[in-house]
Parts: sequence; C-alpha cells; structure tokens
Amino acid sequence: MIQKNWTLDQLNATNKNTLMEQLGIEYLIVEDGFVRARMPVDDRTKQPMGLLHGGGSLALAETVGGIGSTMIVDLEINDVRGSHMSANHIRSAKDGWVYAEARIIHRGRNTHIWNIDILGEDGQLISTCRLTNFIIPKQL
Repeated sequence: MIQKNWTLDQLNATNKNTLMEQLGIEYLIVEDGFVRARMPVDDRTKQPMGLLHGGGSLALAETVGGIGSTMIVDLEINDVRGSHMSANHIRSAKDGWVYAEARIIHRGRNTHIWNIDILGEDGQLISTCRLTNFIIPKQL
C-alpha cells in the first residue's frame, strides 16, 4: 500500500508492472492538492499518424489525479476510485515529453474533483482534463 510519506522514488517504483510503466509515466512533484508528472511522446504513446494518442493523455491525467487523491485520504479506511473523466484536446505533440499538472478543485468527503492540464515541453496547453474520484469506505 502507498504511504503518504514516501519519496518520489518510492512512488515511481509502484508503477512497476502497470500501465504507468508501459507508458513511461514518471511522478515529478506530489504535494497536498498538486501533482506533476511527465510522459514521453514516443512509440508507446503515439497513434498511427505519429501524434500523441488522446488515450495516452487520458491515462496520464487519470494517473496524476488518482495519486493525488490517494495521497490526501486515509488509506487505512478509504479507497480511491475514478468515476468520471472528460478532456478537451487543444493541440498535438509529436515528440519529447508532455507534463501533466493536476490541481484539486473540490475536496469533499466522498468525492474529489481534479483539473489536469497537459502541457508540451514549451509550456503550451496540449489537453485540459477534469477527473472525478470517488472516496469510498474500505470493506473491512
């Protein structure tokens, strides 16, 4: 189970054998209410036309919003589950890295809502996403 006091290296190690590892997602900053991560734009994350796949952007966005909620709830008694994701793709990326910046905009008892912007290396907006997470009691 993930712990709130883990280092970035420990958090990144949890990506082993997951979709996040397959896509090359790496956490850069994980703070209360804010997460920044990056993902390469390469053969793993492109669609056949050579551009960043929208599904890759959504996977990156759900990853950062999910770890963000995980780091601010009591994991002894709660689980975090994605409920709804929406995205607007603004421009394309062909190579390099994209960076996701997630900011919590609603921190409720049962739901968290995150705004996630995906930016190119030049800081230009690639996609903007909205994620709702359910905070549910663990079945003891």
